[in-house]
Amino acid sequence: MPTVALIVSLDTKADEARYLRDQITAAGVAVEVVDFGIGTPGFAPDVTADTLARLGSGSLEHLAATRDRAAAIDTMMRGAAAWAGLAHARGQLAGVIAIGGSGGTAVGTAAMRALPFGLPKVMVSTVAASDVRSYVGTKDITMINSVVDFAGLNPISEPVLRNAAAAIAAMAKAQAAPSRLPAQRLIAATQFGVTTPAVEQAHALLAVAGYTLVPFHATGIGGQTMESLIADGLFEAVLDLTTTEWADEIAGGNLSAGPDRLGAAARAGIPQVIAPGALDMANFFGVPVPERHASRLIHQHNANVALMRTTPEENATIGRRMAEKLNRAAGPVALLFPLRGVSALDAEGQPFFDRAADEALLEAFRRHLAPQVRLTELDLHINDPAFAAAAVAELLSLIEQHKKRRHA
Repeated sequence: MPTVALIVSLDTKADEARYLRDQITAAGVAVEVVDFGIGTPGFAPDVTADTLARLGSGSLEHLAATRDRAAAIDTMMRGAAAWAGLAHARGQLAGVIAIGGSGGTAVGTAAMRALPFGLPKVMVSTVAASDVRSYVGTKDITMINSVVDFAGLNPISEPVLRNAAAAIAAMAKAQAAPSRLPAQRLIAATQFGVTTPAVEQAHALLAVAGYTLVPFHATGIGGQTMESLIADGLFEAVLDLTTTEWADEIAGGNLSAGPDRLGAAARAGIPQVIAPGALDMANFFGVPVPERHASRLIHQHNANVALMRTTPEENATIGRRMAEKLNRAAGPVALLFPLRGVSALDAEGQPFFDRAADEALLEAFRRHLAPQVRLTELDLHINDPAFAAAAVAELLSLIEQHKKRRHA
């Protein structure tokens, strides 16, 4: 029988926990109740708060004595994540469900983020209707709005919890069922509206070669999600055509994926083909852009997003930082540079066309890339079909070389 972990603070939410446990059990799924409450639990859990506190490098007795809520949440977040990782490693979990306010959501989702993609994760939260990026991160967590706060069962909270119980039970059962999709060889890719033609062309060419391209929207969290799934081992190679998140990282835009962008594939040692897609722009939400950029070249992408053209100085830094990442790769890497423009806006007659800025980026790659990273300059625009064809041909070649090395 599949087992679902119910992560809950039993000193304040015992009634809701008991109801969820009984509903999930009635659906034919076993439940292991994991308590993270600091006070006296309303009923005996399967995993005690003391266990989580110790896993979180703390003491339940100390947390109860000091009544420091922030310290308690931090300790229980670490403990819940550690417990979830251990339980999954033992093959005990078919899913996780948690309920709570902001603190309970922090603890429950910390456990969920420690679990791999595909394992069911349901969070019933009072903050689910707000910005939940810090809770969800890059994981496939299902957030359910509790609608009302938790204070026992009532005619509004009961159907929410009943539906949540039905959801996690059905997910846990589906987890045990075989996939209906045939086995596929997956290639991760990055995409933006201004590089979509290149990715679409690559998708078709890779399909002919027997690969499935999985595109990620390069919006900061998109790049982080791709990095996370690469680290989970889901991909055979990466076609990173849209590295625009590095422009936001360096120029201070809103869509940075952080300084570890390009790190997962490098550590995994899988083949990579990189392009400077959309490195001509940093993204800003809202109008106008920050006052410090008032003198910069700005293009209004839509009512909510303004794009700022990167400068030669910023591009020199971007190229150096990217090169440093690629130089550390344990697997084969190639960088293809389109000399006629890196996005739909960086083309002859378009608002971001700037040869000096592009040349600064290219010169940084020439100067800082290590010899093992092959740099190829193509007299093409990034959205020319020939560029996508060259990128796919390069990636397929690297994949074959990689296979030969592994089997040598």
